[in-house]
Amino acid sequence: MISASPMSSPSTKLTQPMSQSGRLNVIFAGTPEFAATSLQSLIDEQDSLNIDIVAVYTQPDRKAGRGQKVTASPVKQLALAHHIAVEQPETFRKSSEIGLVSRETLARYQPDLMIVAAYGLILPLGVLTIPTYGCLNIHASLLPRWRGAAPIHRALLAGDTQTGITIMQMDKGLDTGDMLYKASCPITNDDTSASLHDRLAMLGAKAITTVIKDLSYYQNQANKQDDSQANYAEKLTKAEGEIDWSKPAEVIERQIRGMHPFPSTYSFLSDGDKNKRVKVLASLPVNLSQTTTQPAGTIISIGKNAILVACGKQNPEDEFATTLRLTKLQFEGGKPITAEQICQGTQLNDGDQFIQQDSL
Repeated sequence: MISASPMSSPSTKLTQPMSQSGRLNVIFAGTPEFAATSLQSLIDEQDSLNIDIVAVYTQPDRKAGRGQKVTASPVKQLALAHHIAVEQPETFRKSSEIGLVSRETLARYQPDLMIVAAYGLILPLGVLTIPTYGCLNIHASLLPRWRGAAPIHRALLAGDTQTGITIMQMDKGLDTGDMLYKASCPITNDDTSASLHDRLAMLGAKAITTVIKDLSYYQNQANKQDDSQANYAEKLTKAEGEIDWSKPAEVIERQIRGMHPFPSTYSFLSDGDKNKRVKVLASLPVNLSQTTTQPAGTIISIGKNAILVACGKQNPEDEFATTLRLTKLQFEGGKPITAEQICQGTQLNDGDQFIQQDSL
């Protein structure tokens, strides 16, 4: 079930925006697929929203993939397909000549409104004030919870049962601006960062079109965030993907889902002097009735449906430890394989041990 609500407690009163042409000049700024979903929705609904997308801003082309080929962002590819002008500034800082030129270029588009979604470039206050009605951000959390770069992953890792989208009036802080609109959705027990990303991307696209349809109303109803309730979703690092098998199975299971498909979880398989790095790609929900006295990281059994691994205790005072059933692994240099394929092969044996990098 998805719920949505405008914000209350009106702040500065605004009149219904309208450019001389009768349509809003809109700049869209974003980079990944999450942003492209909203851009597509805005493109499709330009007439009904009474807007013109006059330019798209996105990150400079980067090397990507195994071949490290320079690739345009999903947002750029979509903009070019619809013949929309694309800008890719490296900075907006007024301390640099490049930044000053970037600001001048943006101002020349005479934007009424700027929509920002996972852009990845800091927008100084001098940029936020260029559009007549400021900049709106499509943020993938229910602010003020999970401000920052990785709200989807952090919500899963923390075991949150609900998340959503916040449309926010941007200010100079990190996701600290007034909230115009929220739309919430549940986090299911089988959600990964990929599945949750896709649902939130669609929810974000719907939310931003809702706000633009009656922009003055939502800006008049803007709510300030309660900073005392804020926490931060720091960018994920690959090192965070390493599994600590001494933690309870529920924590590890959330880690696997929260870091799939990127940066993914992994461990090391003890094999004499040659320890092997293994990606842990999927597991089954935790069965708390299935306990063990085996040391954490021990492979208890290998079956066609799952590989049973010993984890840490649910509570320090518990007599028995928890277990986790892994269903898909990827050995270094190989392809992802299922528990059934592993059961038929020789990669793992009962009693093998997953260990941490620190213990190598």
